[in-house]
Amino acid sequence: MAKGFGDQKISPQAYIKFLDKVLQATKESKGNKKVVYPLLQANLDKLDDNFAKELRRRVKVRRAEVRLSQESDIAAVIGNFSNLIVEFPRGSRANNIEIAIVCCQNALEIYTREAFPDSWAMAQMNLGNAYRDRIRGEKAQNLEDAITCFRHALEIYTRDAFPDHWAMTKMNFGAAYSDRIRGEKAQNLEDAIACYQNALEIYTRSAFRNDWAMTQMNLGAAYRNRIRGEKAQNLEDAITCFREALKVYTRSAFPNYWAKTQVNLGNAYGDRIRGEKAQNLEDAIACFQNALEIYTRKAFPDDWAMTKMNLGNAYGDRIRGEKAQNLEDAITCFRNALEVYTRDAFPDDWAKTKMNLGVAYRNRIGGEKAQNLEDAITCFRNALEVYTRDTFPDDWAKTKINLGNAYHNRIGGEKAQNLEAAITCFRNALEIYTRDTFPDHWARVQINLGNAYNKRIEGEKAQNIEDAIACYGNALEVHTRDAFPDHWAKAQKNLGITYQDEQQFDNAYTAFKTAIDTVELLRDEIISGSGIEEDKEKLAEEWNKLYQRMVEVCLELGEINQAIEYVERSKTRNLVELILTRDFHNIFPTETATQLQQLQKQIAINQKRLQTGAADDRTNLVQRLSEQRKQHNDLQDKYLPIGSSFQFQQFQATLDEHTAIIEFYLTNEQILTFIITRHSQQPIILKSDSENLRKLERFKNGYFRAYDNPKFHWQRRLNTRLKLLAKILRIDEIIKQIPKQCHQLVLIPHRYLHLFPLQALPVTTQAGDKSQCLLDYFPQGVRYAPSCQLLQLVQNRERPNFTKLFAIQNPTNDLTYTDIEVETIQNYFNPKVVLKKQQATKAEINQTSLNNFDCLHFSCHGQFNFDNPRKSALVLAGARLQGTKPSSERYISLRDGELYDLDKCLTLETIFTLNLKQCRLVTLSACETGLIKPNSISDEYIGLPSGFLVAGSSSVVASLWRVRDLSTAFLMIKFYQNLNSGMSVAVALNQAQIWMRNTTQEELLKWTKDLPVDAESKDPFQEELDWYNPEEKPFQDPKHWAAFCAIGQ
Repeated sequence: MAKGFGDQKISPQAYIKFLDKVLQATKESKGNKKVVYPLLQANLDKLDDNFAKELRRRVKVRRAEVRLSQESDIAAVIGNFSNLIVEFPRGSRANNIEIAIVCCQNALEIYTREAFPDSWAMAQMNLGNAYRDRIRGEKAQNLEDAITCFRHALEIYTRDAFPDHWAMTKMNFGAAYSDRIRGEKAQNLEDAIACYQNALEIYTRSAFRNDWAMTQMNLGAAYRNRIRGEKAQNLEDAITCFREALKVYTRSAFPNYWAKTQVNLGNAYGDRIRGEKAQNLEDAIACFQNALEIYTRKAFPDDWAMTKMNLGNAYGDRIRGEKAQNLEDAITCFRNALEVYTRDAFPDDWAKTKMNLGVAYRNRIGGEKAQNLEDAITCFRNALEVYTRDTFPDDWAKTKINLGNAYHNRIGGEKAQNLEAAITCFRNALEIYTRDTFPDHWARVQINLGNAYNKRIEGEKAQNIEDAIACYGNALEVHTRDAFPDHWAKAQKNLGITYQDEQQFDNAYTAFKTAIDTVELLRDEIISGSGIEEDKEKLAEEWNKLYQRMVEVCLELGEINQAIEYVERSKTRNLVELILTRDFHNIFPTETATQLQQLQKQIAINQKRLQTGAADDRTNLVQRLSEQRKQHNDLQDKYLPIGSSFQFQQFQATLDEHTAIIEFYLTNEQILTFIITRHSQQPIILKSDSENLRKLERFKNGYFRAYDNPKFHWQRRLNTRLKLLAKILRIDEIIKQIPKQCHQLVLIPHRYLHLFPLQALPVTTQAGDKSQCLLDYFPQGVRYAPSCQLLQLVQNRERPNFTKLFAIQNPTNDLTYTDIEVETIQNYFNPKVVLKKQQATKAEINQTSLNNFDCLHFSCHGQFNFDNPRKSALVLAGARLQGTKPSSERYISLRDGELYDLDKCLTLETIFTLNLKQCRLVTLSACETGLIKPNSISDEYIGLPSGFLVAGSSSVVASLWRVRDLSTAFLMIKFYQNLNSGMSVAVALNQAQIWMRNTTQEELLKWTKDLPVDAESKDPFQEELDWYNPEEKPFQDPKHWAAFCAIGQ
């Protein structure tokens, strides 16, 4: 008895009966799938090797039973059946192809070239297609057999005699050359492209619509993989081909081919060089998700697995969204693919998926890093079990590169040995990836090899460094700035790091400058569109370490002014650009503004032409674009040099002699503090060593662990924490460097330093008094700014009026002291609009012209969204939900467990779109309104204050933690009293904070009685104060007053 599909025992008679039945159905239906496929589906257990053997034997028997003239009928039937079985989507794909091969071989025994030349050629072509798709046997040999078959077919199918068959064979020939393993890969692809182009001479869209579309799709795949020619242009050609194919392959008319083209188009978008990288990857993901609407696991398991693998690659490279989640999605996709792609059934695809899974594990953020790298190494080793050098040289080399990178980053094992293993892998890869044959891959490996030499422990250090520099130089010969700007910048960065580590600072400076100039060019080429600002933020995250390195090199060279300029080029670039756009006509004269807008329009048009491949003369267009950018920047810099044109001396000249700026900057190795005044030609700089930086990291982690855990009562130890932070930041040393005539201080934190109340840091006076803090030391106020450039921009906002108030009052009706706060504050304004309680809805705000108000005051709940800062919000009336939190980012839960609908709240996304052209102050009298993401590696400043600054306000007052309703009401009322007396925002807030700290219960009671509200409204204040003794200071602790800070003008 034989073993059939699923290991069930099937008798030979059962095979014969089924075989006769299926061949009869094929004959009678003339190969109709609707007739034959249900029969195959009902007998999946018989579609195995035994079926193929029985088929071969049965054909011989039938040939012996009929006359010679009838043999062609047998050949016709088995020929039709071969076409049906090879496309049958069920059962074992490997078995189905083996059966098809047997059919074709049997047909060719009947269809000889001499007797049946036409049929012989068609059978050769079908056999070639089966060999090309064959899973069993050696892949390289299968493809050679396919090519031989197609060559045979072309002996009969000449262009003149059989134009359509000639075109079909050429198309199949091209597919085999595209996949070919033997021979030179680059030449194989050129041969494939030539074949497809031959086919398109016959297959025009009007005459052969479907075949034209199929050939366009295949030609696109060849262009995507092409080695010769300019890579960027090849990918544009590929995308064009796939788009052409989709004009015929619509979802409704050709769902299968539509899905297949979507996969190919997705792969091209994933590889695309031109255009915005983040958007290209989003387009790729959309294509793969489209394909999966058709390619379900049940209906098309092979295609489903292939698409899942490609989708995993796109998620692995994705820029938008949370990187950690993208990688988890990639891993899930690869694991899905491996459910179908087993080693036995699909060894090639199994190996490819294992390699891709290894890359995802290597880059993984979640889980334990050391274990992720071990998993990656295991995956790459698995892949190499199939990807041998002889059989799959290209894939072998690619896997060797990935394995080398995993060894380079490996935590487990001996470091020196890991690096040697990495170097060996990269050298192996270069045996295949030569400069002549694979220039792009060769250059990439050179960078990896250079990184390994740079870190190498064994061998002579000087020689290793020379080898590293040589490798980077090799890469830059291929990865030129115009063709591969991203790779060019990375190679320059790595070269700069090598020079910096060797203390060759002049060379390091040159390399870093070249890299930064290129990165900023890449940033400029992110054209407008959905998600644009997030893309720029991600670009800033990717490259901020480059700026840190450059700052360190500038300091080593004694170029302190350049150091601060690169600090500024790194910080808040996105925010500065948004504000510049909003204030454009206020900053520049009308004629200049018009010129700048015309240049921006021309630059955008030419960028798009360059990115989409629409340029007739790319070199000339690159030159023209460079000239237009220079003209634009030179014109803008006459009035406001910002971004890459920021100049310290010009900025310094805008400061008055009473103002000092303390700008912090955190590198990987140290804390840098720049002290800027008019009284020195360059900033004074203090450097803290790596130990101090580690202390600051520990402080930050401890602070937020306590903040997130209610059991820790973190506010009780706030005084102690502030003393420790002052010591870490060396506040006393900083203060000594500030001239005594400086009575106003601007603090510019960096990254997570924005989260701490630096204005409340204790300062030791000359007399040794430790009771004062920065607020006491600067009587003209302490305020904050995200960067010097942003400070410069908001200083240009003239907001002389301060009479019109818009206020939100207690929209959730659960804040006891908010009502008296707003009712008191509104007395200092006329006119005023106050939305109270249930009136304070999103709809009401949308109907209010906020651009008419001088002051906006929000007294409500607020929440910072640490996972997605743009979803941070001020909670409004009507937003509260009942029941279980829906599974959606649209809803948030506050500390009290209540659920709120973000669509009915005022989110940061919405705030960015407001027009506050008249606004002098926005006060966010709510919790956590001044926070940013604590663990972000970006130099951007993304929080509610940034939204209001972009919207047009000159100043924002916001909070750094969950504030108490009572103390906030006292502070806010005193703040507005100070503003009403003519103080600036910073002084008014600072003086209110000092007053809160120093005022006794007795003094507070007296002050409360004088508030301009009715006696009943004051009762809650007086009841709270009755708990304290007359000489007690109820709000002395900084937890009551230090949360709020003034940001901006």
